[in-house]
Amino acid sequence: MRVIAGSAGGIRLAVPKSGVRPTMDRVKAAIFSSLGDTIIGARVLDLFAGSGALGIEALSRGASSVLFVEQDRQFLRRSSGTETFQIIFADPPYEKTESGERFTEKLLTNEALAQLLAPLGVFILEKRPAERFPATKLWNIVRARSYGATEVLFLQGVASPSRPRAAAGTI
Repeated sequence: MRVIAGSAGGIRLAVPKSGVRPTMDRVKAAIFSSLGDTIIGARVLDLFAGSGALGIEALSRGASSVLFVEQDRQFLRRSSGTETFQIIFADPPYEKTESGERFTEKLLTNEALAQLLAPLGVFILEKRPAERFPATKLWNIVRARSYGATEVLFLQGVASPSRPRAAAGTI
């Protein structure tokens, strides 16, 4: 695992031998290629951060700050409305939660998460390709790409008078 580009490009990252599923370099490269210059100066939230590879890559490419959250069940409830982020990454475990739900469904139906995304921001979610996208009134899929065992969704909050959507083609 390494930082691909930017000021820290080429630096190797230590990754735990178990308990995390780091984003593959080719998936990471595709995500940041899609983001382009929107990463520069962005406030970033890295949920299920694991090794921190996505957030570190964002910093290397010019993000102004990254908040790394690995295991904090109360984070979304506690943080809702306190600050917003231009980019939110989430790479949750593919397994189900202790209560039997999938992390993807929990994230996509969580209103507190939607409130953390700044207007015109992007939420990037990694999931299994076979996992269905649950019905939600909170998110619109802007882009979806599969890379082997990983599907990457680029989402934006549903437009409202207080939450404008980005113009087409900006992601």
